Amino acid sequence: MFTKDDLEQFEKKNIPPEKIERQIENFEKGFPFIKLADAATPAHGISVLNNEQLARMTETFEKKAKNYSITKMVPASGAASRMFKGLFAYMESEQEEADQEVKQFIERIEDFAFYTALKNKLADDAYDIYQLISSGDYKTIIRYLLTEDGLNYASLPKGLLLFHNYPEGPRTPLEEHMMEGFEYSRDISDNVHIHFTVSPGHKEKFMNKATEAASKFQEKKKCSFDITYSVQKPSTDTIAVDMNNEPFRDPDGSILFRPGGHGALIENLNELDADIAFIKNIDNLVPDKLREPTITYKKVLGGLLMRLMEKSFAYLSMIKMREAKEEIIDDAIAFVQNELNIHFPEDIHDLPQEDKMMLIAERLNRPIRICGMVRNEGEPGGGPFLVQDSSGNISLQIVESSQINMEDETQKAIISQATHFNPVDLVCNLKNYKGEKFDLREFIDPQTGFISVKSKDGKELKAQELPGLWNGAMARWITIFVEVPIETFSPVKMVNDLLRPQHQ
Repeated sequence: MFTKDDLEQFEKKNIPPEKIERQIENFEKGFPFIKLADAATPAHGISVLNNEQLARMTETFEKKAKNYSITKMVPASGAASRMFKGLFAYMESEQEEADQEVKQFIERIEDFAFYTALKNKLADDAYDIYQLISSGDYKTIIRYLLTEDGLNYASLPKGLLLFHNYPEGPRTPLEEHMMEGFEYSRDISDNVHIHFTVSPGHKEKFMNKATEAASKFQEKKKCSFDITYSVQKPSTDTIAVDMNNEPFRDPDGSILFRPGGHGALIENLNELDADIAFIKNIDNLVPDKLREPTITYKKVLGGLLMRLMEKSFAYLSMIKMREAKEEIIDDAIAFVQNELNIHFPEDIHDLPQEDKMMLIAERLNRPIRICGMVRNEGEPGGGPFLVQDSSGNISLQIVESSQINMEDETQKAIISQATHFNPVDLVCNLKNYKGEKFDLREFIDPQTGFISVKSKDGKELKAQELPGLWNGAMARWITIFVEVPIETFSPVKMVNDLLRPQHQ
């Protein structure tokens, strides 16, 4: 199937041919649907912490954070172009009459943090923004926002757009994450550790902006910033195929590869040298004055992780040292079942001590992720469910709608019972009880990828995404769901989302 040139192409990307063959096999067979056993709800699978528990977990985090190396990881490679889809369509159309989205954008243009920069760009070319508005020439304004004629926002990543206004000047999401990270990823020496995954073409821009911001913030906060970057590895790209599952080739004969989706970032997470990592999307943030609930719940989730880690590590150490007496083993079984929501065989208590210890160690010696979940108020996103695997085991998982068979009435009934969704608000541990790094690739479920139909040069093709970072890429982790308030979730998917109260 593959030519010499193909094999050279694979080698340059560091992808073995057998991996390509498995991907083509996935196209031919498809990925199986996830089997939902139940919706995770506050009654079953999602912890709702009371005020006493919130205070205790916050105290745990504040007391113990200095004992761990903590990094905040922000996936930030996404382009901002989708934010401006409606504005683009209007700019490139023949129509003069603006739709509601464009009208709202123009009517409240002074409320955007990028307003002054846009007005100045227009003025550089002798355009007066007020005259353009009064004459109904909205397209020139939009052109100067989106294209190289002006701010070129459609070609920038979200992390470098101006999002929020402050008296001292507007901030980008990159800067807001730096200020947020100060509150919970700062070490005992007041170094703030943040890792951004970026696209190769924008890495230098991120670095320059971060350096500029650090010089302002370090004096204000009396801290220093340790900011690192990584890019999605070419080895995580996936092959595209035509509708007959043959490799899709570009006009020069080379095989088309596409990015493997955010699931590829498990490789980047795997290379972080930290005990604990917080994970949060680049566009989910608020200005300083509204940040308190976010910081509180970050500490709550972090404190809960530390508590569960320490209990888990203690049981594992005793088991490995053969110091676990029968009473301790029974306590460990109760901890795994009641606090970690992990099932054992029904006859676990009838098994020999050695078998019990082996089962406990197998279930405990895995990375833990604590996932904040918000009440579903109509925002898009995956949701928390109890999922049954092919062996009949039940586990907590974050599931996307594309993974579910919507034609199955039983599965649809379970979806209708869901109360929460995933805002991508995670904290996880990356090292085991011995202090050694987990190889996170060992905990991926390869059967949870996605296949979608795309087009290139007018031809249809099939694309394959790797198991999502918080879906299949973490399917075999220990998973805990905790309810967090909607105030901690303020994503910016469309440009006019910046007009919401939480971004003003």
